[in-house]
Amino acid sequence: MTPAPDTTPVTPAAPETGRVADAPSRNWVYRVLPPGLWPYAQLARWDRPIGWQLLLWPCLWSATLAAGAAAETTPIPFGTYLFHLVLFFIGAVAMRGAGCTYNDLVDYRIDMAVARTRSRPLPSGRVSRKAATLFMVLQALVGLVVLLQFNGFSIGLGIASLVIVAAYPFAKRVTDWPQLVLGLAFSWGALMGWAAAFGDLGAAPVFLYLASILWTIGYDTIYAYQDREDDALIGVRSTARRFGDRPRPWLAALYGAAVLFLALAFIAAGAGFFAWLALLVAAVMLAWQILVLDIRDPADCLALFRLNGTVGLILFAGLFAALVWRLLV
Repeated sequence: MTPAPDTTPVTPAAPETGRVADAPSRNWVYRVLPPGLWPYAQLARWDRPIGWQLLLWPCLWSATLAAGAAAETTPIPFGTYLFHLVLFFIGAVAMRGAGCTYNDLVDYRIDMAVARTRSRPLPSGRVSRKAATLFMVLQALVGLVVLLQFNGFSIGLGIASLVIVAAYPFAKRVTDWPQLVLGLAFSWGALMGWAAAFGDLGAAPVFLYLASILWTIGYDTIYAYQDREDDALIGVRSTARRFGDRPRPWLAALYGAAVLFLALAFIAAGAGFFAWLALLVAAVMLAWQILVLDIRDPADCLALFRLNGTVGLILFAGLFAALVWRLLV
């Protein structure tokens, strides 16, 4: 059952500018696209690239880990590997956009009741539900075209993820752990990259998937602290509400286990020195997030959440350097 919004009058944060309250105003969307397309870009979160980046990194980790493992037996052509990276980039942007549009359609009433989300295109009335649905379908079709470029096993695996994606918006209504459901969906790329290379799965991508799930729960918990008070008022559940005022032990356990499973994935795939160096740097950055987190400061929570995009980049850079080193030496 969808929680009823509170009785506070709902007005867009800045209707005259067409912006949303929680997106950077200097984003390329507002410099390049005509204003008529801004609401659709906001539905897809093109003005907030951190989302598709966090969806993309597990795909790239997995594809690069697989390429490194294959180098010892049957090397994957480097051009094929790079083509897979491009496909994962396009797919991540498209499917993240489709997922966010779907989430906004489902959470329309909840978004009206939360101060940070009231200015989004649907609750502010700048896009109709029919237009948003059509836009969601178009983005999903782009994702489907991308998926069809891979092998049959990967296609089936990708289609299977849609069950979790469809369930996610409803999780916050029935469990304190919607971040776990998000992790299951957002981490699917950790399986896809390996499957695209080998046409099957193994220990390494499974460990990578578990690591990514735990990482996602951690960073999305930090993000959820921005809305904890509003969520409590309207009955939306989250790990931020579940952990309360003492998130550090939980985050330490989540991030610590994520690092452990990443290490197991690296061992299983025979990752090289640069991958391990990147893992060390990433572990330090995750620990730093826990130490400096101020759950009473929404701006701090948002900044630390966004920092995870850099964590993902560092891990990819390490894996890529290890792959290149292995191919050259």
